[in-house]
Amino acid sequence: MSSTTSPPPTTPPQTTKSPATTAVVAVLAFSGIVVSLMQTLVIPIIPHLPEYLNAPASDTAWAVTATLLAAAVAVPTMGRLGDMFGKRRLLLISMALLVTGSVVGALSSSVIPLVAGRILQGLAAGVIPLGISVMRDVLPPKKLAGAVAMMSASLGVGGALGLPIAALIAEYADWHVLFWASAVLGALAACLVVVLVPESTVRTGGTFDFGGAISLSAALIALLLAISKGGDWGWTSTLTLSLFGASIVIFGFWAWWELRTPKPLVDLRVSIRRQVLFTNLASIVFGFAMFAASMVFPQVVQLPEVTGYGLGGSMLTAGLVMAPSGIIMMLISPLSSRITNSHGPKVTLMLGAVVVAIGYGIGIFAMHSIWELVVIAVIIGAGTGMAYGAMPALIMGAVPPSETGAANSFNTLMRSLGTSFASAIAGVVIAQMTMSIGGATLPSENAFRVVMALAAGSAVIALVLAGFLPRFNSSNSRKEIGSDHSDTSPTTSKESVPTH
Repeated sequence: MSSTTSPPPTTPPQTTKSPATTAVVAVLAFSGIVVSLMQTLVIPIIPHLPEYLNAPASDTAWAVTATLLAAAVAVPTMGRLGDMFGKRRLLLISMALLVTGSVVGALSSSVIPLVAGRILQGLAAGVIPLGISVMRDVLPPKKLAGAVAMMSASLGVGGALGLPIAALIAEYADWHVLFWASAVLGALAACLVVVLVPESTVRTGGTFDFGGAISLSAALIALLLAISKGGDWGWTSTLTLSLFGASIVIFGFWAWWELRTPKPLVDLRVSIRRQVLFTNLASIVFGFAMFAASMVFPQVVQLPEVTGYGLGGSMLTAGLVMAPSGIIMMLISPLSSRITNSHGPKVTLMLGAVVVAIGYGIGIFAMHSIWELVVIAVIIGAGTGMAYGAMPALIMGAVPPSETGAANSFNTLMRSLGTSFASAIAGVVIAQMTMSIGGATLPSENAFRVVMALAAGSAVIALVLAGFLPRFNSSNSRKEIGSDHSDTSPTTSKESVPTH
């Protein structure tokens, strides 16, 4: 009897799941790349925006700042709403916001509508953590590590590929085409999600934590506004210091509120678990390390050769130098997942930190030609791809399925904070270490070396923090990446039951 009944259950899943798995991973990764393209969408046209919009540069700079602030608000909020009402549904809402913002930007001819469009584009930033959460819920366990690594890498891939693409469009077409192109890509991604991505059945109960969302958003806006505009306003100005002070006070209130709310936006009791806490801390410093290259390489490429180290290239050349790092982040995903499956995500994260530190260490002494910068960018991209693939696996290994969206979103937020710190600190270093050539004040070569050294140091700090993560248990590898929903250990089963 067993010989007649065993084949049927085994054969159908093999033929139906593989194509679906491939399609889900491809669509979610594509959606992540489309959203991360928004990071670099306007960078090539920033110097020209005052002319295009007939506005001062201080106003047009909000085209970048507004997106950063909107993303900070959206990422944790969308993650929690995804856990409550469905991750696929929130994915589609995010893509709708991106398309709407792109159309608004494409139709704009003044500052206010452009900034409004950029805010809507920033509100789509939750797509990557939501996509990772969908993967945990709908993919087979053996496919999860590779899929998560690829989805996580899309954050860097879009940012790296966006620069040359945007520079190319800006050079040969009207700047509005940038926004029409992003609208088309967003609409295509949304259609693919509707057709190919299933909805997760995992839900968490309770009501939405409006107090937590509002207070966290206010604290993040105050902090990121001070970081992003401190250089313009003055780091010791009353406004900048007031914003830093306000962010500290509001973060304190937010923590107090979250600890007293039955279903908080971010479960701080889960967040202080060793695996979650040290992963998030490593994410902050790793975000710093990843973004430092974006602050250094484009400037070195475009500075005039008369500086003695500048390469006199165009923005398009600078973008092409950065593009290989994004490509290698995607290509390294299978290796990252293999290491995670065999040795655990802790080892993957530590290896990634070592590779990034080596890349920046070489960069301190080798920035004198295009090919050197490309090689360094590839090394840094490989390390970043490994580390970014490991971080969601570490988070999912420590939280129940019903909290995956919120936990992954908070981790993504930590990485974004790291990139914001990198932008601010690198900006201060570059502004302070200058030289004069023909009456013009330009950054000195040592300024870029200091930024590279700080990034290498950040990668080393991430390595040290990763050392405090729990050891990988090979006999329970599925739980380590958060994919074994059937774990019956007392702790996991208790935490995995949604409360209503």
